[in-house]
Amino acid sequence: MDNMYELAKQILDETDGRICKNCLGRKLSRTIEGTDNIDRANKVCTELDINLDDVDCIICDNLFDKINDELYNKIDDKINQLEIEFDTFLVGSKIDKDIQKRDEEFSEKFDLNVETIKKEVNRLIGLGIWERYDKDAEFESQDIVFSIDLINEPKVRIQINPLYIEGKYNKLKRGIPQTKWPCTKCKGRGCEECNFTGKQYPESVEELISEHFLKLTRGREAKFHGAGREDIDVLMLGSGRPFVLEIKEPKIRNLDLEKLEKEINEINEGKTSYHNLHVCERRRKAEIKQSSPDTYKIYNAIVKCDEAFDKEKLEELTKLDEIHQQTPQRVLRRRTDMVRIKHVLDLSYELIDEKSFSMRIKTEGGLYIKELISGDDGRSQPNVSEILGVKAICEQLDVIEVSEK
Repeated sequence: MDNMYELAKQILDETDGRICKNCLGRKLSRTIEGTDNIDRANKVCTELDINLDDVDCIICDNLFDKINDELYNKIDDKINQLEIEFDTFLVGSKIDKDIQKRDEEFSEKFDLNVETIKKEVNRLIGLGIWERYDKDAEFESQDIVFSIDLINEPKVRIQINPLYIEGKYNKLKRGIPQTKWPCTKCKGRGCEECNFTGKQYPESVEELISEHFLKLTRGREAKFHGAGREDIDVLMLGSGRPFVLEIKEPKIRNLDLEKLEKEINEINEGKTSYHNLHVCERRRKAEIKQSSPDTYKIYNAIVKCDEAFDKEKLEELTKLDEIHQQTPQRVLRRRTDMVRIKHVLDLSYELIDEKSFSMRIKTEGGLYIKELISGDDGRSQPNVSEILGVKAICEQLDVIEVSEK
C-alpha cells in the first residue's frame, strides 16, 4: 500500500472508523491530493475499501450535516427579511467548544498542521453563499457578515457593515453648524425652547446631506466626519472641506452618486453644496482628520478695530511666523487646555478704512484665526491686536481652502 495512506490508516484506527469524510479529508489535506476534503476521503475509502457515509463522527458530532439546504433557506429568509443589497461578504460561525477542542487535540496528537474545523465550516458556508448569490467573500472589508450559530439548531444573523461616502462640502450661508447640535436646554430631548426638535439649530451641513442618504439607503443612522470644522458664522468656500459620511446598517448600497449629488445640491442651493461624492474605505474617516506638517488652510478675515490704527504697522503682520496659542476660552469646555505651536505661512492685507482691513492668511491646520486677531486675553502670542496696539476682532471669516491630506 502507498505510504501516503499510512496516516489515513492510523487516523481510522485511532477513531475506530468513526470519523466523517470532512474531518478525515481535513486531517489528510497535506498528505493526499484532492479537490476538497470529501475528495480526499473518497480516495481513502476506495483504496482501503471502506464506507464512511453514515458514521457518527467522534470529532465533529456530524456537524457538517447542518450545512444543508435548510441552512441556506434560513440565510435566504434573513436576506429577504432585511431586504439588503450586498456585493461582498464574510462568514463567521459559532461552534461547540468541545468539538473545537477535540479537533485541536486530534491534530496535535498526529502533529498535523491543517485547517481547523471552524475555518472549514466558514469556508464551506461561504462557498455555498457564493454559488447561490454570485457574491464574493472578502476578508479585509465586506458589506455584510453572516454569523452562523451551529451549536444547536442553526441560527442566522447578519451584520450590516457601514457604507462610507467621501467628498467635499462648501458652506455658503452663515449660521449653519457642521454637525447637529443638541439643544443646550433639554440636551436633545425636545422642549419649548427648541420647538421640540431637540436641536440648537434647525439644520447643519451634516443633516442637509445625510437625510437624503438615509432615505435612499434605508440606513439606521448617519455620522459625519469632517477634516476639521469651521465656526457656525464662517463660510467654507473654495474647493471645499473634505469629509466622510458614515451610513450605519444601510440596506441599499448601490447608489447613483453623481445623480444624487446633483439633486442634493439643487435642494440646498444657497446653503450648502457637496462635491466628488464617492464610496471609500473605513480608514478614510480617520485619515482625513490627521494633521501633517504639509497640511494648511487659507482664510479671508475682515478685521475690525475699536479705534484708528497706525497703517504702517500693518506691514508687521506679514512677518508673523510662530504662534503660541493656548486653547481659546470659547472652546475650553470641549478641548484640552494646552499651548499649541502653529505657524503662519503667508499673510497679505488690504485696507478698508481707518478702523478695518481685510487679511488673507495661510496657516498650518489647527490655528485659531479669531484668537490670533483678538489675542484672547493674551492666550495667543503674538497677535494682531498687540502688533497694531489697538483692540481688534474678527468681524467676518471665510475659509478659502483646506489642503488635501
